[in-house]
Amino acid sequence: MSQTNKLYEKNSMLQECEATVLECIELKNGFGIVLDQTVIFPEGGGQLSDQGEITYDASKIKIEHASEKADVIYHESTSAIPIGEKVTVKLDWQVRLDHMQQHCGEHMLSYAFWKICEANNVGFHMSKGLVTIDLDKEVTAEEVAKAEDFTNKQIWEDLPIVVAYMPHTEVAKLTMRKKNEKLTGTLRIVTVEDGDICTCCGTHPTSTGMVGIVKVTKVEKHKGGSRVEFLCGRWALEDIRNKLNYIVGASNMLSTKEENVCNGISKLKSDIDALKDKLRNNIEKQQAVVVAEILANPLISANGSKLLIAVEEDYDAASAKSLSQKLMIEENAVIAVIYKTDNRVNYMFALSEGATGNCKEYIAKANELFAGKGGGNNTSAQGGGEASSDWIAKVETLKEYLKNN
Repeated sequence: MSQTNKLYEKNSMLQECEATVLECIELKNGFGIVLDQTVIFPEGGGQLSDQGEITYDASKIKIEHASEKADVIYHESTSAIPIGEKVTVKLDWQVRLDHMQQHCGEHMLSYAFWKICEANNVGFHMSKGLVTIDLDKEVTAEEVAKAEDFTNKQIWEDLPIVVAYMPHTEVAKLTMRKKNEKLTGTLRIVTVEDGDICTCCGTHPTSTGMVGIVKVTKVEKHKGGSRVEFLCGRWALEDIRNKLNYIVGASNMLSTKEENVCNGISKLKSDIDALKDKLRNNIEKQQAVVVAEILANPLISANGSKLLIAVEEDYDAASAKSLSQKLMIEENAVIAVIYKTDNRVNYMFALSEGATGNCKEYIAKANELFAGKGGGNNTSAQGGGEASSDWIAKVETLKEYLKNN
């Protein structure tokens, strides 16, 4: 099969072309359309696939993804096109521009880290709304800021970006942040004036100004180095806009200026922690009363074990567990804590030392009554189900079952 003429390699700004269908193969979820030439870049080299459409006989076929194998590009579509058909191929330019901004920004930011702190890019990933590079050393917040500033300065200088083809013997003479000695023959070199020089198969803008902006959004330790998350161009603008909206929303809720949001949240967290401590102390006092009342008048099961049953409303799992543990101190006891949270009834069963019973049977009965789910073993089990309007009546039925079993 003839190789596809990749028009985007020579002219990344070309948005449309005429082409002839060479082949149309059936794929798992549609068809792969092979053209004699195309403006659509296939996924590869870390860059996402272009999107666009193919028009023929007044029909428009959407191309959501393209892939490449042995220099043949397959335009993936849900519709077939007859071989020999003359078609028009048109890019979704916004998608192309988004991807070029991220990929070119990655080159420039990687160069900045290499130049400023001698950190090498050893990994690159791009997905919708997320771009990362992995560096082979840890970088400080100050170094990140310097690299970000350096990159944006180069963007705002609107430096030329040139794509050239040269033999690998000439490429070896260039000063590059990384070289692949295994590459031979004629290589495609992308050069930013006074900046990055790199072998690359992807599409790039004609000047750095088209990248718009580079914004680092997160840095974390990764495999002995650093993983840097960042966005460029429109993706960066949308991310900044969204985060600013969050800050404005938080400042309105806290009734404070935007620059005081962090202090406001810190104070709110301190207030919440104090309230939690107070609530925890109140629950401890309330549970002491509940435990005393239950131990004063325990029910006795048919096999002679004490039945220590607590029923609570507006309870949470941590409080229920705490109450169960307090009741477990009593020997020869079957413990059941049943509590309602919003529209659910939760239940936990346990046997204290010396008690006779089977928690697997208890949980099965509770699941039956409350249309719930849960499990465990003979000595402990827990689960939850629906809190219908008659949930208290069902609790009484469960108590009778525990007494008789």
